[in-house]
Amino acid sequence: MKHLLDFQDWDRTSLEGMLETTQIMAEVLDRPVKKVPALQGFTVCTAFFENSTRTRLSFELAARRMSADVLTFTASTSSTTKGESLKDTLETLEQMKIDLFVIRHSASGAAHLASRWTDARIINAGDGRRAHPTQALLDAYTLKQHFGKLEGLEIAIVGDVKHSRVARSNADLLVKLGAKVRLCGPATLLPKELEQPGVRVTTNLQEALEGANAVMALRLQLERMSTGYIPSLPEYQQTYQVNFKNLKHAAPDAIIMHPGPMNRDVELEGNLADSSRSVILKQVENGLPVRMAVLYHLLVGKK
Repeated sequence: MKHLLDFQDWDRTSLEGMLETTQIMAEVLDRPVKKVPALQGFTVCTAFFENSTRTRLSFELAARRMSADVLTFTASTSSTTKGESLKDTLETLEQMKIDLFVIRHSASGAAHLASRWTDARIINAGDGRRAHPTQALLDAYTLKQHFGKLEGLEIAIVGDVKHSRVARSNADLLVKLGAKVRLCGPATLLPKELEQPGVRVTTNLQEALEGANAVMALRLQLERMSTGYIPSLPEYQQTYQVNFKNLKHAAPDAIIMHPGPMNRDVELEGNLADSSRSVILKQVENGLPVRMAVLYHLLVGKK
């Protein structure tokens, strides 16, 4: 594949191959010297038009772990503040012989447009509410690492589904890999059109959690909301917060996930996030080998 924009053109074999490569990269990171020359001579540019901690840092470290040159583009200190368009920005950067762009943008579809404007490879690091494929890949890898499989798992994703590119990408990817997904939240934050084979939509938290193998809480993205989506924050917490009390409806060995950043004690009880059932920090750890695998597949494929 030339780009990773979403999972529309990726089949199960390719995706499972990506997870296998991730395991190899994880083994590299366990060595005393955590670096290989696999991408020596390639240049990767992280072009983030939205703020990020986990995604940006892990992509930059992933590229450096494989000996690529890394160029960091920061929108807030660039000519975009003077009105330069995304198209002109990318075409300017491409003249610096960039092989791959990692792009995060607030506009849904920005990564797809970028793929038309440059010959470089494109990785979508999050576009509006549309997709965040590498987050979904690291979530899938974390699940497989914990349970030894993805086939037949029941995954509950709870919270602000409407504004979540993570929920959409996970619903696409996990179903392709044999799991089933339940999306849950207030009706105002739960688009019915996301229901499809393998994906069930419900406003009932107990129903969503019943027998689930993993529960992923989503952050309330208040910065993307106008008024009226939820009656009040306390009422949302009362009805949809994932906590020890309602986790009893899930499978006895169910794990807790969160894509971050987390509003502690809002969508997820803080003590539960810190408990032995939580794999939130493992998700962060797995982001590095996953992004190494994606960079390797796209750039070595180019050569």
